[in-house]
Amino acid sequence: MVYHVIGLMSGSSLDGLDIVYTILEEIGGKWGFSIEAEQCVAYDDTWRKQLQHPLQLTATDFLLLHSRFGHFIGEQVNQFIDAHNLHHKIHFIASHGHTAIHQPGERTTFQIGDGAAIAAATSLPVITDLRSLDVALGGQGAPIVPIGEKLLFPQHQLFLNIGGIANLSYHNHSAVAFDVCPANRVLNALAARAGDLYDHGGETARKGMVDEKLLNLLNSQDYYSKSYPKSLANEFGADLLMQLIDAAGLSTADALATYVSHIAQQVQLAVADIQSNHPGETINHLLVTGGGAFNHYLMEQLTNALGSVGVNVEVPHDYVVRNKEALIMALIGTLRWREETNVLHSVTGASRDSIGGALWMGHAY
Repeated sequence: MVYHVIGLMSGSSLDGLDIVYTILEEIGGKWGFSIEAEQCVAYDDTWRKQLQHPLQLTATDFLLLHSRFGHFIGEQVNQFIDAHNLHHKIHFIASHGHTAIHQPGERTTFQIGDGAAIAAATSLPVITDLRSLDVALGGQGAPIVPIGEKLLFPQHQLFLNIGGIANLSYHNHSAVAFDVCPANRVLNALAARAGDLYDHGGETARKGMVDEKLLNLLNSQDYYSKSYPKSLANEFGADLLMQLIDAAGLSTADALATYVSHIAQQVQLAVADIQSNHPGETINHLLVTGGGAFNHYLMEQLTNALGSVGVNVEVPHDYVVRNKEALIMALIGTLRWREETNVLHSVTGASRDSIGGALWMGHAY
């Protein structure tokens, strides 16, 4: 079977809306993909501010934002279809939305970007709300990308995605995955102090000095001592860790250098934890994707840290780095369309695997 799908992802780093048009093909249980078109729609200051602190809104304003963002997504998809002449070629859209609430301990998660609004704007079938069933089943609802890694990248076993949050996954007889630490969401917030959207290539961090006192304080947070499965709410980085960094009173360069070191150390500890929990298995290769893979200084620090546990770091082609999450959202939506498992309980800790996602039919029959 062949599916022509638009996958959408809005990550906690607030870089923008990732749009990918992919052709997915399944033959005898084996999946293949090609990325035919891609775009990242950068958020302007207005959208960035609204998406950054949605929980500060009243219930009414929150729902209005949910609807407005859905219509915005639909409009961007329509422009993408126009730009790439994709009319009458798309089977359906799979949209992750933007995480506003994630409290799996309360069995609650919510991604804004109303699927009904996207369907109304595009007149296409839309699949959204990909995490809620897993969370209702007692799972973390995150990470959900491992099913896509397993099916689309079977030649690899260990994956790191560095987006707003860094998450790690390992595939062998079963899959394990978890959020490691906040990443670009904090780095971008620090870069904004100097008037930049992000630290290009990590060059500002490269000029800084690591503050060991702050580094030790960051590393001592309770979350890091918890066993997986586990996942992070955006507020952990945007609020708690930023408060600690601000209180340290460092220069922007020193704060960035210290936080890069924090990411590298937490990833190294997380990989070592996976190695210790899988004795006798060879775990010596890591595939890195997400926007953080373009931060050269971070990648150097990560390579050095992982070298101490015998793991080599690989960064794939740029189009995979940029689009892996949106691509996997397209696959997760496709599995939902086929009514097949698209979230793994071995990853999330739910009571069972699930077929997650709400389907909105954008056209009449």
